[in-house]
Amino acid sequence: MPRPNLCFCRGIKFEPNVVYFKPQGVPLCNLEAVEISLEEIEAYRLRHIDDLEQIEAARRMKATPSTYQRILYSAYKKIADALINGKAIKIIKHK
Repeated sequence: MPRPNLCFCRGIKFEPNVVYFKPQGVPLCNLEAVEISLEEIEAYRLRHIDDLEQIEAARRMKATPSTYQRILYSAYKKIADALINGKAIKIIKHK
């Protein structure tokens, strides 16, 4: 049985001002949205904006390296789905 997709809000230091991204020229009402949690955005930010390695990023998020990697991989998959399939991205604060 898969785990529920919960946000534990562990060590999140980032609060986005913008919570929707969408393809240009397509009304939002015509788009399917991919929901990304704050945890996933924080993992992505630590790796690609702060350039942290997995162990340090996991420490900052107060997670094990394997949990951090799972969160980051989930973010990658969702972002790729939105980019490849022309979907909107919605950052959710709590799920």
